[in-house]
Amino acid sequence: MKLTYPIIIAASLLVLAACNTAKESAKATATVPVAFRSGNSETTDTATTIANGSYAAGSAAYDSTADTSSSIADLPWKNFFSDPVLQTLIDSAIARNFDMQIAIKNIETAQLLLKQSRWGYAPDLSVQVAGSSNRPSDNSLNGLSASQFLGTKHIEDFSANAALSWEADIWGKVKRRKSAALAAYLQSSEVKKAIQTNLVSSISQIYYNLLMLDAQLEIAKKNITLSDSTLRIMRFQYNSGQVTLLAVQQAEAQQNTATALVPGIERDIVLQENALKILSAEIPGDVHRETILAKAKLSDTLNAGVPSALLSRRPDVRSQELALNIANAQVGITRANMYPALRITASGGLNSFKASNWFNIPASLFGVVAGSVLQPVLQKKQLKTDYEVAKIRRDQSVIEFRRTVLVAVGEVSDALVKIEKLHTQQDIVQNRVVLLQQATSNARQLFSSGMANYLEVITAQSNVLQSELELASLTRQELSAKVDLYRSLGGGWK
Repeated sequence: MKLTYPIIIAASLLVLAACNTAKESAKATATVPVAFRSGNSETTDTATTIANGSYAAGSAAYDSTADTSSSIADLPWKNFFSDPVLQTLIDSAIARNFDMQIAIKNIETAQLLLKQSRWGYAPDLSVQVAGSSNRPSDNSLNGLSASQFLGTKHIEDFSANAALSWEADIWGKVKRRKSAALAAYLQSSEVKKAIQTNLVSSISQIYYNLLMLDAQLEIAKKNITLSDSTLRIMRFQYNSGQVTLLAVQQAEAQQNTATALVPGIERDIVLQENALKILSAEIPGDVHRETILAKAKLSDTLNAGVPSALLSRRPDVRSQELALNIANAQVGITRANMYPALRITASGGLNSFKASNWFNIPASLFGVVAGSVLQPVLQKKQLKTDYEVAKIRRDQSVIEFRRTVLVAVGEVSDALVKIEKLHTQQDIVQNRVVLLQQATSNARQLFSSGMANYLEVITAQSNVLQSELELASLTRQELSAKVDLYRSLGGGWK
């Protein structure tokens, strides 16, 4: 009875210590605005705090009439990108991209580690078969004993035994290892989603770049043809004495300006095609295209949803949250390592001094059962250091989570502003292109009738070339901004 009280006290202390270790964890919290900032929204300090997947109410700044519970990020990428050629390119990249293949292998590895962690509560079991022969010194105690009691100078020992060892999970180390393994597995899945999101974005961006380059190449060739026509007129007028040689030289220079654009654009097309093929894990080559930039459309109704929803939609944010879960588990494991470990061991089998009696049952049978409590005391402060380092890394995970959320909110805001301002800028340049095309036609007619000089014609042609190239670039930038919005909201992995 007297021994019962110390045991009860020790058990109570173990339970209290276990409770303390269980409470030590940090939450993933970050402050986000109630609504995204866009070009037509006023800057506001209104914000809300999100923690571990809890969503706050808010309204979308980009489309105030839209349902704020939804977002374009909820759309599968095949619904967001309607171009069948682009869909084929993205499908091929997802299936064959090397980063995607590596991500899948990482998931398989994490899955195996998760399955292994579930065996943490099982005991360790080992089987051993051993035989030995020892010839001790005749003047040693073992030698004298062997001569007197065994009548031999050789001591033989033959054994076959199974050993069992089990550690009680008093401090929750096994539970935390399972939690860490599960978080690592889920994190590998989120990494794969993030890779796919970026891959979908990269493929579409390159595809729209190719459409822009195709349009610019067509614009340059059309301007070359126009310049060639103008040059022929000026040469005819020069031969008839109506213009000077300077006019002819200016016209040739204008034509050379347009001609010089062609090899540069053709080079960029090849580089973009090669990049797209490499993303699809294919040998660099031509990329088939069936549409033109003017017909490449993405929806103008782009609902961004609420900023707090980024926590569940963006794979990189989810990955950082899971990284914090792993860090929390590691803090618990390192702290539990500083507490006593209760181990129970047992072994049994056959043992004999003679091989002939090895399997003489039950005479050769033996068994041992033992229990121990091991309390680490002094290990060069290694356990304490491991614990403190784990806490620092957990704090780093919290900071990294907040940084990732902030970057995500900023990326969405950037995309919203780009879409709005580029759309306005595109309308302005479109009007300018129409005016300059009319001006170019009028200048050529007036020049033919002698009512305009050659500089007016050359200036009009140069201006329309630059404006048409700029319009193609703005169209591509608007498409890219919409793709950026889709990606930054967490779309592309469905």
